This record gives sequence, structure tokens and C-alpha cells, in this order.
Amino acid sequence: MTLEFTKYHGLGNDFILIDNRASSEPLLTPAQAIKLCDRHFGIGANGVIFALPGQNQTDYTMRIFNSDGSEPEMCGNGIRCLGRFLADLEIADAGASRAQYQIHTLAGVMTPKLEENGHVTVDMGEPRLLAGDIPTTIAAADQKVVNQPLDVAGNSWSVTCVSMGNPHCITFVENVAAIALDHLGPQFEHHSAFPQRTNTEFIQVVRRDYLKMRVWERGAGITLACGTGACAALVAGVLTDQCDRKATVELPGGLLAIEWGTNNRVYMTGSAEKVFTGIV
Repeated sequence: MTLEFTKYHGLGNDFILIDNRASSEPLLTPAQAIKLCDRHFGIGANGVIFALPGQNQTDYTMRIFNSDGSEPEMCGNGIRCLGRFLADLEIADAGASRAQYQIHTLAGVMTPKLEENGHVTVDMGEPRLLAGDIPTTIAAADQKVVNQPLDVAGNSWSVTCVSMGNPHCITFVENVAAIALDHLGPQFEHHSAFPQRTNTEFIQVVRRDYLKMRVWERGAGITLACGTGACAALVAGVLTDQCDRKATVELPGGLLAIEWGTNNRVYMTGSAEKVFTGIV
């Protein structure tokens, strides 16, 4: 089989984008996605994203396989890249594109908007804060998990949990650079308190409007950026009264602007850049 692809990245979080509009099922299997994501024997990426036909009156559908073959509900950096990819496809097809898309995902409908400066703003929806919705067993299903103790790697960590359609465990630290992420990340991800595993964010509060973040992504490991994680981090910062409802989040790959609006919806703005196209 011959397959055309385009490589994009959002703050270094990189993806293989596939034009899957002619079929409602992904053109690749999870095993094939694993091979393509391999940085030595494949193209190299954190995941493969498929642009499929829309569902329930949406413009398109997003499916994604992580580099380990697992399928997450959503990916913040990935959906910004998908917005750019869809615009490129529409321009190639008809010479023009929309400025905004309604995208069906496993986490609900997301709305990426292409900005004139090249950035993409995404309405990420409302955060889910109850333990049963994340899901986690740290608290009762109908309770929030805010500054709760969690034993990991022989230490007790104070964690706050948020779902942005996918699970996140956030802990605030004095110095994110000092965190042994490769050691701690897998132990958080596979902790028994998270029945569907979890993304893990370590956050340093520089100012109430500026956070530094390092992330271990469920199914991908250490990455340069995580859009849903940045959203969850800001929500956790507000819940613990450590940051404002609008802040810049600094990740190893660059900056994201995050806002938790008074309408309870979270908005993420950041870059999405085409790297190259190819045939595999």
C-alpha cells in the first residue's frame, strides 16, 4: 500500500496527518501506526492523526493513534495541527478554506479557529472535575480531586485531577527542571488510581499568569508539549488558587495561551506548523 502523509508539529509535539476523508475508518491499523511513529525505522512522530468524514453535523472527525498504538480521546496540539491540515486540503481541493471547523472527537466536539497570525485557537470545552469522570479512584466518584495525596515512587504527592476529555494528574513543584520525568512519568501513568491510565503534568508557578510545565503523556511518554495538559494545568492552578483564569503556559517546545472563560469553557491558542509531505 502507498500512502500520502503530511508531517506537522505543535510546539514540537509532532504528528503524521492522513487524509482519510474517503473512509469512516482509519486507513492504518494501530500496529502500522507504531511502525510509522518509530523515529529510527519509520517517519517519526508522537502519533498518527486521521481526518475522517464528519459525524452528527460536524465538518470532520478526528481519530488519533499514539506512538504506542493506543487511541486517546483527544489531543490539543494534534487538533491545532489538524485544523491547519484541513485548511491545506480544502485549499488544494477548491482554492479556499474555512476559518473554523467543527471537529467530532472521542472527547466531544472541538472547534479550532485559524487565526491570521498563523496560530490556531481551539474551544476545548468544559473541564470535567469529578473523580468518576476523570476517571480516578483517589476520591469518591462524585467528589473533586484537589490537593489530594497520592503515593508514587515512595513519596506522597499532592495532586489535582482534571479531565479535558482525557485524564490528567497535575502536581505543583518548586522546580520542574529537577523532576526525574522519565522515572516518575510511567509510575504516575500506570498507577492503580487511574483505571484508564493518565497524563501527568508537573507545574512550576512563575507568576499567577505564567506557568512552566513538563509532561509525561499517556501512550507517548515525554513530549515537548501537551495542549490538553496545559489546559488541565491552568484549571488545576485556578482550583488551588495558584494562577489566574488566563495565563501563558511555557512548555519545552514553546508557549501556549490558555484561558478558562467565565462560561466554563477552556480556550487554547498556539502554533501549528507544517514540516513536510511525503509518500510511505
